[in-house]
Amino acid sequence: MTKPAIPRNYGLDMIRVISCYMVIQAHAGEFFFIGNGGKITNTVDAWWVGWYNPICITSVPLFVMISGFFLFPVTDIPAFLKKRFSRILIPFIFWCIFYALYYYAKGYVDLKTTLTNIANIPVNYGAEVGHLWFVYMLLGIYLFAPILSPWIESANRRSMEYYLALWAVSLCIPYIHLLTPGLWGETFWNHTPMLYYFSGFLGYVVLANYIKRYHMPPKRWHYFVGVILIVVGYAITTYGFIARLQTDPYINKLALTWGFETINVAMMTAGAFLMLKNIRITKPDKPFAKLLIDIAAKSYGIYLAHILILNAVHSILNPRLNSAAIKIPLMGICAFIITFLVVKALSYLPKSKWIVG
Repeated sequence: MTKPAIPRNYGLDMIRVISCYMVIQAHAGEFFFIGNGGKITNTVDAWWVGWYNPICITSVPLFVMISGFFLFPVTDIPAFLKKRFSRILIPFIFWCIFYALYYYAKGYVDLKTTLTNIANIPVNYGAEVGHLWFVYMLLGIYLFAPILSPWIESANRRSMEYYLALWAVSLCIPYIHLLTPGLWGETFWNHTPMLYYFSGFLGYVVLANYIKRYHMPPKRWHYFVGVILIVVGYAITTYGFIARLQTDPYINKLALTWGFETINVAMMTAGAFLMLKNIRITKPDKPFAKLLIDIAAKSYGIYLAHILILNAVHSILNPRLNSAAIKIPLMGICAFIITFLVVKALSYLPKSKWIVG
């Protein structure tokens, strides 16, 4: 007897699509406040970035939560790693090589540097394309998933809340560091202090499974709490950037409140997940539902390819418009649509899953 089909959760598809768009808009904002050598250009455009980008920063943690939501249980480790790594790693290698060759074709680097970049892919990237850092982190989560799976499946509510509470404390450490550089055992010779094992993106994976187990059915308080988490988290993230824009000339210090491992970004992420997870589509055969599923299925390919399209869109729109208030969302929308169409076209090629995931 076959098991009944599990109804599709369109809310999770919506989260994936919105996250895909937000990561593109976040990168669109980088044109307007990051100068040479990571030095900040303190202009009106940078001020607009401070208002736009904070909510878009939740894109990466939301991607991690979606991945973690479907990650468990892991019953066959070799089969699990083969499936996950082939789907993620092969397209990643393809785009690393593509970007390296693209930089060479554009004359940005010579042939020796290009070949060195390709050889360095197992170490870090195939060229200086910063958004690819995400894939290494995701692969790390996949490597840890077989170890985490038995606990996720057997942990009771108190156990998961115990971990999430300590994870939340670890998310405050970047701000505690403003008062004291060393915390709970941190020194220049020890980079694994007391809460090291509770920190990092793994918390988003546990959070996704905690919500899946205990808070998945829609309730009114999900939306109320979701709004509060988003508003408070956004206020902290935005204020931190705009206030520091006057005093911190380099991106590594200015973007303190933009850190994925900060309490405010986690608040916005949790709030967005709670509010969007139960979106319903009553007519799944309608074009909108089919388009939503199609974009969600191609979100990884869109993520890998979007920088190339975004650079082209920026070169076209930037000279023609004045204010970043218009340029940032317009660039994001145009790059999102065009990149989807490009990935859609690539998906018709033979063996396209090795290119677009």
